[in-house]
Amino acid sequence: MTGKALVTGCAGFIGSHLCDELLRRKWEVVGMDCFIDNYSKKLKVRNISQLVSSSRFRFIDEDITKAPLSQYIKDIDVIFHLASLPGVRESWGESFNDYVVNNILATQRLLEAVKDRDIQKFVYASSSSVYGNTGMLPMKEIHLPRPFSPYGVTKLAAENLCHLYYKNYAVPVVSLRYFTVYGPRQRPDMSVSRFINAIHASAPITVYGDGTQKRDFTYVHDVVRANILAVQLPTAGEVFNVGTGNPVGLLEVIRILEKIMGKRALLRFTESQKGDVKDTFADISKARELLGFQPSIGLEEGLLYQVEAMNR
Repeated sequence: MTGKALVTGCAGFIGSHLCDELLRRKWEVVGMDCFIDNYSKKLKVRNISQLVSSSRFRFIDEDITKAPLSQYIKDIDVIFHLASLPGVRESWGESFNDYVVNNILATQRLLEAVKDRDIQKFVYASSSSVYGNTGMLPMKEIHLPRPFSPYGVTKLAAENLCHLYYKNYAVPVVSLRYFTVYGPRQRPDMSVSRFINAIHASAPITVYGDGTQKRDFTYVHDVVRANILAVQLPTAGEVFNVGTGNPVGLLEVIRILEKIMGKRALLRFTESQKGDVKDTFADISKARELLGFQPSIGLEEGLLYQVEAMNR
């Protein structure tokens, strides 16, 4: 299957990998990104440095909330909406307005632009943060979402917008709830990147809480494959967990990195942060059954790939 895709957030961690895969599959890709200043623009530019050399890739440096979207989507077959402002801990206080604009209003504007158009799929990048600090594990799509952070609230609001545009305007939406994505190009503020950089520099790793909290670490290429499978789904209006179903404690991740890098980590424990959930654990049976999704990269293999990429 090929076509023409719009990828929002194309210069980000997951978005740039998705663009790579679409081009490899002979798609035409329009990538949109406004280089929001949550981390270095230099890193984002590097993420798309190979993409811009392709004749089948067009880059648009614009903000979704201001761009003339009708002009950019007129011949688009599939939209992958990955653009958002990430980060649980940063979403409190005055920063919340930025999350509302970039996560909710941007999504609503994009949905408005496509509501009367005939597109094949609108794939929305949601988050496991919509579940919150639930005691019900593993997390299932049928569970009532109760976000534990302002960030999670905005991701759930955008997901709900997608659903109501599906119900009212038949926008063919599929929402994917990502669980702790890692791999090459991961944002520098995310845990695995922080751990690798700290071990390499022999600097202390700040561990929030006691380190026993578990995350369902999902390799970026598996997440990309879930996006491709979502396009091929014959129905719409669905929500899927995208994880491994195998949560691992943070201290165990650090131990694996010590083994890969051949260095001991220096640990500094501090109090848990507001909005951080205790554990994430995806039930992926629905994605396995309806999407044919099965994670293919184990944690040790994926961590090795990320270490190698960050050492280049």
